[in-house]
Amino acid sequence: MTRLLQRLALCLLPFLLATGAHADAHHGFSVQFEWGNIPHCTSGYPSEVPSPRFTIYGLPYGTDRVEFRMVDLDAPGYNHGGATLRMSQGGTLRPGIFTYRGPCPPHGSHTYQWIVTARNGNQVLGTAYAERRYPH
Repeated sequence: MTRLLQRLALCLLPFLLATGAHADAHHGFSVQFEWGNIPHCTSGYPSEVPSPRFTIYGLPYGTDRVEFRMVDLDAPGYNHGGATLRMSQGGTLRPGIFTYRGPCPPHGSHTYQWIVTARNGNQVLGTAYAERRYPH
């Protein structure tokens, strides 16, 4: 059974990478997101916007909370915020479950990364990453 799961994971890896999702290889934990209906912004002055729709796969066993944090890979010093949610299973989170400072690059398009960390208490059980350009 383990060999079958390893083969399945290897088959799915190109799909996950092509969709902008990156998995924590130890757990098979991954995340995808869609920007959703946020206001267009290219002024460099982000506003509070509703969170994207997230789909979480393979949330590690024992998770009691999940942290969401967005980073602009082209301007990593800016804090876009995020949230910590009580969760114990994966699935799809509806858009707007929290607010954060949305993508708003001052010039051109930037790459934004959501870092999603599964925790049990203070212990990190896994981390997943998903990236998208904005505007696309």
